[in-house]
Amino acid sequence: MRYGVGLVTARPMVIAVFGAEGQVGREILRRAPSGLDIRGLSRTEADITDAGRVDEAIAGLRPDVVVNAAAFTAVDAAEGDGRERAWAVNGTGAGHLAATCARHGRPLIHLSTDYVFDGEADAPYDEEARPNPISVYGASKLAGEEAVRDRLSAHVILRTAWVFGFHGANFVKTMLRLGGERPEIAVVDDQRGGPTWAGAIADTVLTVAARIGGAPVTGAGPWGLYHYCGAPTVTRFDFARAIYDEAVRAGLLPEAPRLVPVSSGHFPVPARRPANSALDCRRLAQTFGILQPDWRAGLAAMTDELAAAARANERQGERR
Repeated sequence: MRYGVGLVTARPMVIAVFGAEGQVGREILRRAPSGLDIRGLSRTEADITDAGRVDEAIAGLRPDVVVNAAAFTAVDAAEGDGRERAWAVNGTGAGHLAATCARHGRPLIHLSTDYVFDGEADAPYDEEARPNPISVYGASKLAGEEAVRDRLSAHVILRTAWVFGFHGANFVKTMLRLGGERPEIAVVDDQRGGPTWAGAIADTVLTVAARIGGAPVTGAGPWGLYHYCGAPTVTRFDFARAIYDEAVRAGLLPEAPRLVPVSSGHFPVPARRPANSALDCRRLAQTFGILQPDWRAGLAAMTDELAAAARANERQGERR
């Protein structure tokens, strides 16, 4: 399923994607329409914490749009041994990209997170809500947002939430692994948010890129902060239940484990999570015509892909 991608350009648009090996970066590369020139840059090729490497990459590629999908997302590790790396990538690195884009006159799409909020609100957070991160990860991502705003006017900051996809580590994969190991699983029921499929985020990035790729970076444009996450809002517990329903349907598990609802205090972890991180996404719809995706469609697509990959691996093993 594709979410509103319709790219029409006078010439092939060049998009440089930093963090191309992450969940969203990989989806951008594989979901880009033909005729679009996507240049994926891994951490090895262009670590955004190295300002010189960033400048070299953008000067060499001369992209129409730069996408920052690079991030340190190990939320608990950021509270300990990963703290320095989290600040370097999420904060300083984002600033390097924005400053370089400003020097070269390139617009930037920067991905951020719902974890910039404390989760105390009763309603979904809109773009005017005051951030108040309660973790190092959230604080470092907020620092990155501020660095982008300070250094580059031609930016689109896209906050998203609860990202899941075929590549990388995420909540869906954790639940699937546990479902194959245990008959009973405890899942928190006091955290609410909007799960967001990486494929839907990738399509949204591509749609936004098509809009801003030809916009003059020194003039008025659809620049600023936007929220984008899946609907409907659910608890982690309800999301897990949906994951197991899809896993059984797709043949990934013979049956669903028994789920036990518990509070967040049941799992003492280094980093606090927002109790409510639902996002109000109306601004993105009003400006770009991009509606919130139904995360259930993305979950079905992901489980089908995982099941197909598992069958392919089985066939390959039989041939050996």
